[in-house]
Amino acid sequence: MNRDTGATVIVPMDHGVSSGPIAGVIDLDESVNLVAQGGANAVIGHIGLAMHGHRKGGPDIGLILHLSASTDMGPDPNNKVLVNTVTNALKMGADGVSVHCNIGADSEARMLEDLGRIAVECMEWGMPLLAMMYPRGPNVLNENGVGEVKHAARVASELGADIVKTPYTGDPDSFREVTAGCHVPVVVAGGARGDDLATLQMIEGAMAGGAAGISIGRNAFQHPHPDLFVRAMVQVVHEHRSAEEAAETLRTGGRV
Repeated sequence: MNRDTGATVIVPMDHGVSSGPIAGVIDLDESVNLVAQGGANAVIGHIGLAMHGHRKGGPDIGLILHLSASTDMGPDPNNKVLVNTVTNALKMGADGVSVHCNIGADSEARMLEDLGRIAVECMEWGMPLLAMMYPRGPNVLNENGVGEVKHAARVASELGADIVKTPYTGDPDSFREVTAGCHVPVVVAGGARGDDLATLQMIEGAMAGGAAGISIGRNAFQHPHPDLFVRAMVQVVHEHRSAEEAAETLRTGGRV
């Protein structure tokens, strides 16, 4: 978290496990340096990120080690399993850990068990825990619905997470229901690569709805200029610029 603003800009880079070496995470060293240069507060990744692409040069940036995994080729990509431990993350110098839990999935019960156990371990060691909470599964009618999202976020805060990542519900008023019903800071997820201005407008709306920041990956690291786009996101989150203002500085390369 930025100490001055109380908010955060996180760039997840855990996609190499779920989706393989997609554009933007092929060279982790370069990708981390670019988002750090843009002003991101932290990156999220697996052990490989810590081993091959973190803190090798450029500005310092926080490291959140992801403990959950599944692949898009598996029989049930919603079934996240634990692949790392809190104690190992401590040994690797992580600033925090993250766990992914899909509320409504067939394997929800086991993922909730994992989340609760990891939360207890994090409390024992003083390790911050980010919970990625998504409404996904056969009983979920709308993955971005305010009822579904606020329930998912509340589960994480009830089970001991320090910060929650969850989808945006589409407008500030509905997202305010999510943040009001959660005891801990909420950051909004990004999703597939999209239009620059639309992404910045989503961030602006989320912040107006009480978000404590963002956790946006593909729209950042797959951008033609990741450092500039992260800088634009920083302007919205930390500097309270409008989406249009940030988009203009992105267009001009930061030149006034």
